[in-house]
Amino acid sequence: MELLAFIVDFVLHVDTYLETFVMNYGAWVYALLFLIIFVETGVVVMPFLPGDSLLFVVGAMCGTGLMSYPASVGLLLAAAVLGNQSNYTIGRYFGPRVFKWEDSRFFNKKAFDQAHAFYEKYGGITIVAGRFMPFLRTFAPFVAGVAQMTRSKFTFFDVTGGALWVGSIITAGYLFGGIPWVKEHLDKIIWAMILIPGFVIMYGAWKAKRRPVA
Repeated sequence: MELLAFIVDFVLHVDTYLETFVMNYGAWVYALLFLIIFVETGVVVMPFLPGDSLLFVVGAMCGTGLMSYPASVGLLLAAAVLGNQSNYTIGRYFGPRVFKWEDSRFFNKKAFDQAHAFYEKYGGITIVAGRFMPFLRTFAPFVAGVAQMTRSKFTFFDVTGGALWVGSIITAGYLFGGIPWVKEHLDKIIWAMILIPGFVIMYGAWKAKRRPVA
């Protein structure tokens, strides 16, 4: 419970944690950020780590000069692409056996089923759209691996989605993160970045499941 409470607090106050880390450890923040993004996108049992909010805060810190904008974009894009490649490989290894797995503390069967339903309806574009949606971001490459999407096709969607995700959100933070209203309401913005995409994926999965079988 203490770990869960820390994770929730970290997600909601990621700006404070990151700023403190930069002040204390300097350039080591890039290694920490690479690890967080890689694990969130590359390990199917870690879908709860911050993604969108983290990138936005990184952009805001680049805007204040605490971090380098080019280094942040390049490094975190690499982390996002490599994380997805790892997740895809794991999905290909386990294959159809995944459908028989039960929900557990290490595997969220409901989230997997929602991601699979979304993938069945939208195909490869799920890899791109999933970048902007919590949980789907973690499960989409895994589902693509389970579905045996070819590596070349997956890599195209992986790099395209990663570039759009990392580039757009860090840039948004860079441009708007320093605005007083944004700084004052950052906690609400973070909640919105978590909840709104979450509702979108649940609605999309619900519609996919209701689709009549041909």
